[in-house]
Amino acid sequence: MRYVVLLLALASCSKPPDHERAFEERMKNVTLVGYSTRTNKEGTFGPERYKIESVSKMAGETWMFKSKMNYDGKEVAVPIPITIKWAGKAAVITMEDLTIPGVGTWTAHIVLSGDQYAGTWSGQRGGGQMFGKIVKE
Repeated sequence: MRYVVLLLALASCSKPPDHERAFEERMKNVTLVGYSTRTNKEGTFGPERYKIESVSKMAGETWMFKSKMNYDGKEVAVPIPITIKWAGKAAVITMEDLTIPGVGTWTAHIVLSGDQYAGTWSGQRGGGQMFGKIVKE
C-alpha cells in the first residue's frame, strides 16, 4: 500500500497539470491584439499590441511573462512576474498594484481563454476594459 501512495505522490509532483503545459505552449511568441476602453471617455482605443515571447511557471501562482514593449522608440525585453489564477482551464492574470519599471503601476484582471482575452485594468491615470485576440506569430 505504501508503494502505491509513494508512486501517486511522485507522479503528481513530476509534471505540471495539462492546462499549465498547454498554457505555456499557447503563449509562446504571441501578440495580444485588441482594444481598450476608458471609464471616463466614450468609444474604444486601439488597436493595441502586447508582445509575449514566452511564459513559464516560477513558483506557486507566479508566472514569468517574457514580453516586449516599445520604450523610447526601441523594442525592449521586459520580464514581468504575474500571478495567474485558474478558472477551469482559462488563465486569469491577476495584478494588484504591480509596478513595471519605466511603465507604471497597474492593477488588472484579464481572462486568457483560447485565442481571446478580456478584462479590466487601472493605473495612475484611469482605467477601463480591454479585449481582443491572442495571435500566434
